[in-house]
Amino acid sequence: MRKLTVQTRVTEELIDITSLVERAAVEEGARDGVCLVFSPHTTAGITINESADPAVAEDLCEALGRIVPENVRWKHLEGNSPAHLKASLIGSSVLIGLEEGKLALGTWQGIFFCEFDGPRTRRVWVAVFR
Repeated sequence: MRKLTVQTRVTEELIDITSLVERAAVEEGARDGVCLVFSPHTTAGITINESADPAVAEDLCEALGRIVPENVRWKHLEGNSPAHLKASLIGSSVLIGLEEGKLALGTWQGIFFCEFDGPRTRRVWVAVFR
């Protein structure tokens, strides 16, 4: 398993990690199989979405902000309940096919690390199963 580092810059952002994941999968020596991408954090997630237009990532953050508002009296004392809830909605992992050393993604798809409680130095784990 490869452990990648992602440096986030702001409180909420989606970072395209597709090329990092593909490189890690290839370094594992895999040509065919499946690739698991996992975030070991409770305030961050992993998703697949359109990577051609950055407005899609911005829209996703905005929509999650409407679903999980900041101005609610959350019980979690640390003050980052919205980040935990957004991470739960997105999920902590994705599974992608690997074919001939390439991620089997659609034309417009990319893999995103979703930060909801940054800025931070984060980890992403990549495991390949043949």
